[in-house]
Amino acid sequence: MRWCEGPVWVGDGRYLLWSDIPNNRIMKWEEETGAVSVFRKPSNNANGNTRDRQGRLLTCEHDSRRVTRTEHDGSITVIADRFDGKPLNSPNDIVCKSDGSIWFTDPPFGVLGYYEGHVAKPELPTNVYRWDPRTSKLAVATGDVNRPNGLAFSPDESKLYIIEAAPNPRVVRVYDVVEGGTRLSNAASSSRPNRTERPTLSRGRRRQSLDGLGHGTEALDGVNVFNSEAKLIGRIDLPNAAPTSASAASTAIASSCCKHSVYSLYVNTQGAAGG
Repeated sequence: MRWCEGPVWVGDGRYLLWSDIPNNRIMKWEEETGAVSVFRKPSNNANGNTRDRQGRLLTCEHDSRRVTRTEHDGSITVIADRFDGKPLNSPNDIVCKSDGSIWFTDPPFGVLGYYEGHVAKPELPTNVYRWDPRTSKLAVATGDVNRPNGLAFSPDESKLYIIEAAPNPRVVRVYDVVEGGTRLSNAASSSRPNRTERPTLSRGRRRQSLDGLGHGTEALDGVNVFNSEAKLIGRIDLPNAAPTSASAASTAIASSCCKHSVYSLYVNTQGAAGG
């Protein structure tokens, strides 16, 4: 692969999906046989992936500047491609809350060049959006993150962690989920940086049920795991530098994408429920 991103575990099918962005494809690894194949090509330079509470695949697509849902019959439904009549920038990472709402980040990375999308002028701020499953309406959850990237809910969904990719070093912000779980608090006491990172790292993140938050390390060679107090509680060393995203995939397997490779290992905890 040229650039691995967005791993998502499909437990009922016993396979892993992930994006190979510049090669314009989504890949598949089967646990039972170890076979690797192309799941979808072209993928519209797909980046982040997750599943909704019905088990359908949700995908952020850079080139088409949209978020899609793959139905059980294989057909594609467009969840969002515009806001206020303007095209999205390039949806990047995505999570699904237990109420069925879909949350995603929209930085401009896919429209800055041709390597992972195509050149275009951003017409919207770099917002974090929430899609309402009852109304199919898109709303800004927060607009104060400069180039938001990876995101993940806490296990109880009371907080949302977002990587702010513009600062150098990068910052992981944590927001309180308010207004009945529909918006993020913009209060300074809630929008607090809790971890800084190297500028080339920490695109994606996933939670574990035992309150562990994993992302790329400052040493460029592994995944650090932090508790809710931003204390380092574990580390997964990798033989390949520059991890880009990680997934607490199932009861005893974790996966991490590292540019050209995908790694997995068994861990003594369980992935958080849902997408």
